[in-house]
Amino acid sequence: MHFLTLTRLTLIIALCNAVLPTVTQAQGSAPPAVIVAKPLKDEVTDWDEYTGRFQARQSVTLQARVSGYLQETHFNDGQIVEAGELLFTIDPRPFELAMAQAEAQLQSAEAGLELAEVEFNRATELVERNVGRISDQDQARAQYQQALANLALAEADLAIAELDLGYTRVRAPISGRISSADVDVGALVIGGPSGATALSNIVSVHPIEFVFTASEAEFLKYARLNDSGERQSSRTNANPIFVQLLDEDTWDRGGKMDFVDNRLDPNSGTILGRAQFDNQNGFLQPGVFGRARLLASAPYEALMIPDEAIVADQSRSTVYVVGADNVVEQRVVTRGAIWRGFRVSRAGLEAEDRVIISGIQRVRPGAPAAPEEQALSFEGEG
Repeated sequence: MHFLTLTRLTLIIALCNAVLPTVTQAQGSAPPAVIVAKPLKDEVTDWDEYTGRFQARQSVTLQARVSGYLQETHFNDGQIVEAGELLFTIDPRPFELAMAQAEAQLQSAEAGLELAEVEFNRATELVERNVGRISDQDQARAQYQQALANLALAEADLAIAELDLGYTRVRAPISGRISSADVDVGALVIGGPSGATALSNIVSVHPIEFVFTASEAEFLKYARLNDSGERQSSRTNANPIFVQLLDEDTWDRGGKMDFVDNRLDPNSGTILGRAQFDNQNGFLQPGVFGRARLLASAPYEALMIPDEAIVADQSRSTVYVVGADNVVEQRVVTRGAIWRGFRVSRAGLEAEDRVIISGIQRVRPGAPAAPEEQALSFEGEG
């Protein structure tokens, strides 16, 4: 029993002797080395990002306006066509005959009017000489007026016949890219205001539109910026916008806002926006999706630091700052957008703060650190 007690005491003493040097060494160790830098300052503009798609500024479905057999197609499927270019010909022969008939009816009406005018003038002269009856004059006047109406009717019939004949030659109403022909040569096409045969469709190429939706919160933000004069509304000002396609990593495609809808969708709580982009080479196609960056603020001075210097959790973002006494301080910051490769700090930092940009894992708030200062610079500078 006495022997066991002595053995335990010996072990305790040995353990204490082993731990004491470690504790002493920890208490006397040098502060951790860290790299610090002062925030960069620059004039910043905020941009909001949206997902949307391109659509044609104009889109027209070509439909037959008269019935007949398709005689000829004058384009290649998918080609660019110009406004007024001949695209389809419907057999014009029945309409040429109808027009000839209308012309003959017009000539007959003109002859009838000429005769009615002569009879009316004769009847009027006899009445004036007191040798004719007024009833004969009235009858001649009625026949003359009927001849005038027949002439007007014949002129209208001729105009309709001319229109119908013109409709046998289907021309492009707009410039753009045409789809394939939906009807083969020799097929019967049906014309008219309802149930007309669709022949093809054309979409405009240049310029092209990009449409997207913004949330109610974003709409209110823009409205308040407009009221304060910090950013004009896209309803009245062609605010800049840039689009990036799915396979691109730059924002080189610039356009201008040209429309904001007049109400929010009550089902989705979003509002439609539209921008216009140059597309002279026809590269951008209707239906293509892209990501857009829309001007979201007026230029303002901002501080920014490397994004990796920020420690973020679900509730806040913090950075570690080394004070004048080289003691580490934890600082809560408000993160903004990435600008020229650096993260904008909207609040929480001062221009002279020394922010730890490397060695964060070795420090803790209230403990000393050994800072080595490094100057930050934008890419291509410094």
